[in-house]
Formats: sequence, structure tokens, C-alpha cells
Amino acid sequence: MREFDIRSELRKLPSCPGVYIMHDAGDRILYVGKAKILKRRVSQYFRSGNKLSTKIRRMVSQVNWFEYIVVESELESLVLENNLIKEYRPPYNTLLKDDKTYPFIKVTLFEPFPRVILTRKREKDKARYFGPFTNGVSVNDTIELIRKIYHIRTCNRTLPQNDPDFRPCLYHQIGQCDAPCVGGVSEEAYAEQVTKALKFLGGDYSDGIAYLTARMEEASEALLFERAAEFRDLIVRVKALSQVQHASDTHLDERDIIGMARDGEHCIVQIFFERDGNIIGREHFPMTETEEMEDAEILEAFLRQFYEGTPYIPKEILTETEPEDIELLEEWLATKRNQPVHIRVPKIGGKERLVRLAKENAKMVMEKDLEKVTREETRTTGAMRALGELLGLPALHRVESYDISNISGFHSVGSMVVFTDGRPRKSDYRKFRIQSVDGPDDYASMREVLTRRFTHGMKDRESNPAGDKTGFAVFPDAILMDGGKGQIEVAEEVLAELSLRIPVCGMVKDDRHRTRGLYYQGQEIALSGASRGAAGAGEDVAGLVTRIQDETHRFAIEYHRSLRSKAQTKSALDDIPGVGPTRRRSLQMYYKSMTELRAASEEELAGLPGMNKAAAASVYGYLHAQETDGE
Repeated sequence: MREFDIRSELRKLPSCPGVYIMHDAGDRILYVGKAKILKRRVSQYFRSGNKLSTKIRRMVSQVNWFEYIVVESELESLVLENNLIKEYRPPYNTLLKDDKTYPFIKVTLFEPFPRVILTRKREKDKARYFGPFTNGVSVNDTIELIRKIYHIRTCNRTLPQNDPDFRPCLYHQIGQCDAPCVGGVSEEAYAEQVTKALKFLGGDYSDGIAYLTARMEEASEALLFERAAEFRDLIVRVKALSQVQHASDTHLDERDIIGMARDGEHCIVQIFFERDGNIIGREHFPMTETEEMEDAEILEAFLRQFYEGTPYIPKEILTETEPEDIELLEEWLATKRNQPVHIRVPKIGGKERLVRLAKENAKMVMEKDLEKVTREETRTTGAMRALGELLGLPALHRVESYDISNISGFHSVGSMVVFTDGRPRKSDYRKFRIQSVDGPDDYASMREVLTRRFTHGMKDRESNPAGDKTGFAVFPDAILMDGGKGQIEVAEEVLAELSLRIPVCGMVKDDRHRTRGLYYQGQEIALSGASRGAAGAGEDVAGLVTRIQDETHRFAIEYHRSLRSKAQTKSALDDIPGVGPTRRRSLQMYYKSMTELRAASEEELAGLPGMNKAAAASVYGYLHAQETDGE
């Protein structure tokens, strides 16, 4: 146990801005906070006579030691606090329970032949961004219209393309791309189409409708009625675009409107997105650990976490309550937007009605979805919390599970599945092809997978110690092994060799292949009666562990099946000397079976596109040598 005298360390705290981090006896992070003056803020938690909420008193009772990071300004402390909360998700911090990211339409103007693509990350480049949008389907629909009307490419090929054997893709063949990859359109002509597409994305549909109308009439006059009908349908789709789209550098009115509803320990925040006087979308977000907090505290936590995760920030935010540290929040938002941002609390007029509308919608969501939210929370976050209590891990947030799949040692693969707050986080799933193990040795294979996973993660952390931790750099709060004592020992040995302290337990199945318990610290813990009494959610814990185990199996088997499928569908033509992908496709196009191909003469083979006499002789000799060998 860490030797730490809290009273002595409090006297050493500096009187400057910073971030403090509270740990329990197991080194788990309980809470992360920012302070204008560290000494004053941290001391308040431990000073007798201070009135603390029940939640904070409960947290302080678990604090075994704390650490702090000194920064130069309050703004830096806010940014650092955001990053640490995002990374560790401490159980006593108020957390936004949603990781939504909103799509943009990106026009890559920095490329010779710009593309129109969907993206969820706004970068500091010379691209033009439109959005954000709350509906990814409408974004894809808009991009499809752009491609059909203006023939703007969406591929990721690097142009210009200098390969003489390069062929345009399917979109060129169906008339939706002018094939700049093979010189089908000049850079100047393509740029004119891009300009028109930008006007379309900016909400000016007149040119697009005029173009489609002219094409429809031309097709009709030529008696190409099916073609005319296609243009007619496109006109209808353009006119039906009810969502007004604006470039993110617009100077027109833009604001987010935020309302909140509370019911005991539950809290819903509703946000409307207004652009140029039109509500283009809305979202609602549950907030946790809010029962003893003031509205201003909750709102401040929401604003920090929501705008940290979205790439677009409007110039005005309307709220029903002034958040804590409003000046600091506005300064932080302005640095992210690179323009001033104002948080306002309207009292009268149209803006006040918008805030009231957002609040009423939040109440409706609360009334309509409270039971559903509670049930889902019990099944996910509640089950994860109960699992943590069962294992003695109160800050259990992220778990990783591993499995090995092979058939007699062939195509051995490993899978890594991640669950956060009881939900699968598929973006963090990883696959491993076993490289160092010959034959069906699951223990050695698991050792390789875990060593590669955590070695990679440690390198990522070392290369970017101060930045946001993503991918392999994010370590789990616990590892659930799909195996018995042997697999647990392998995992613990790997972690010990890497000097990592991560709890490991095994998921145990009964004779009917149903999850019956967890093997942890040398003993089996049942997931039935004992856990129901201890955590009040035994069935939910058992269901969560079963879902994790089943998902781990599924992911490993799916990867293994894909490798087997690729191996089984490998063409016999791949083994012929002098036959690459192009010649193989040519042979397969003209001969529908190996029987037909064997019946062809060398002269016939040599006359095919892409073939020559040497390649034809190689194919003919290979196929007829197989016949001689009796194959």
C-alpha cells in the first residue's frame, strides 16, 4: 500500500492553478477536478466542518492518496481536466453518457480533383466543411445526389494517376464520375463542377434543378423515357431536401439551445441545433451522478464534455441557467472555435421561448423514456457497476476479453473485445493473426496476443504521454479471459513481465455451456444467488458476462472463418507463373470453368486481352501438366 500522509501532503500543495486526482487504496481514480488555487480547493475536501454532499463525503471516505498537476492558467486546467475525465471516466465525476459524433460533408479543395466525402472529424486543413448534421442517412443521400448531378468523385485514389494500365471504377461505367483518374476530364472543367457542387451544398439548388430539368427534357425528346424518369426522380429528391445546409464558416445566425429536466437521480439534457433560423436537428443526453448537484454544475459539466467531443461550436449557446465558470467556458469555447462564443440566459422574447421548448422536450423524453433508460442502465451501466462490486473493483468501467480460435492449429487467430459501461465498443475491437506459434497451442497464442496488445499500448503512451489516449493506449480496468486457470495465469504472467497491474478473471461455463461464474483470485464466484444479494442485479451481471463471452467467441470465430474462406476461394490460376490479377480476370471473363479453359489452344489464349505468347504457353503448359499428373 502507498505510504501517504494526507494531512502532511495538504500542507505541500501550491497556491496556483492545476488539476487534482483522487485515488483509492487500489490506485483507482475516483475523481478528477480543476482548481484556480490548488491548496484551497483540495483542502476543502478534508477540512472538518465543511458541508459536503453525501456523494462527496462517500468519495472522500475512499480517498487513500491524491496527486496534482500544476498548469499556468485556469484555461489549461479546464482542458487538462477534460482530457483526464475522458480518459479515466472517474465514478464520482458527472459524466455525459453518450459518445455521439456528428457527420460533416467535406470537400477536399486542397486536392487537384477534390472529393466530396462524409467525415466525423473536422481538421485544420484547406477543405470546406458543411454541417454538422444529426442524420447520417441524409448526409449520404446528399453525397449521392452530388455524385449523380455533378459527377464529383468520392474515391480515395491519389490523382493524377500515371499508371497506363489503370482502369476507372464502376461509378464511371454507370455515368456518375467523369474518371479524372484516367484523364476523362480536365482539371479546369472538373473545378467548374466542384464550384456548382459547393453552391448546392450551401443551399442553392437552382443550378442543380435547372441542369436536371434540361437533361430530363432532352431524354424525353429522344424517347428515352426510362432515362427521363431517372432525372425526374432526382429533381424530386433535390426539392425534398428540407434540411438547409450551411458551410461551417458561415456568418449567418447559428446557435445551440439547451434545456434540462431532472427527476431524482435521473437527468436529461436536450439540445436543439439552430442554423439560419431553422432547427436542423436535436439530441438528448442522459447525465450520471447528478442527484446532489445544482443545475449550474450539471450544465457546466455537460458543456465541457459535449463540446470537447463535437468538432463544431456555434457562436451562441442559449441555456436556462448560467453555468458555473461561465467566463472560463466562453474563453475555452472561443479557443476551439477561433472566434468569440457567447453563453446567454434569455429572459424574454423568442430566444427564451426556444429554451423553454428545449426544456419541455427534455421533460417529455424523461417521462416517455425514463423506464426504458432505467432498464437499459440496469442492463449495462448498472450491471457493470454490480460486477465491479462483486469483484471488489468499484471503478470498473472498461473490460477487455480475449479468445483464440483455430482448427488443429491452422489459421490461428486471437480476438480482443471491449465493453465500456456494459456496452460493446466495437471501434476498439482488435484482431490478431498468430505469428510465433506453430500448432494448436492456445496458451502460447494467448501469450503472444496479450504481449503484442500491451507492448503496443505502452509504446503509444510513451510516444504521446501528454495527449489523449486512444486505441491500444487505453488500458482496461479488468481483463475477462474466456478460459480457465491456465489462461488466467498466462495473462497474469504477461502483465507482470510488463509491470502492469490489471485484475484478471476467467469466465466459467457449466456442463450445458452456460456462463455460471467468474474465477478470480483463486476462487470461483457464482453469478446467481450470491451476486443478486450482494449487488441487487445478479441476473443482469450474469447476462452481461454471458454477452461478453458470447461476443468474444463470435468475433474470434468470424475472423477465423473469413481467413478460411479466403484460403478456400484462392483461384487455381494464382499458382501459374506469369499470371497476375489482370490476366487472371481476363481468363475468368472468357472461360467460365476450368474445363473450358483446358480445352483452349495456346493461340486462343494468346489472343485474349492482356495475354501474350509466353503467358499463353505458361497457362497451357500448367493446365495440361496437371492432366498428365492425373489431377
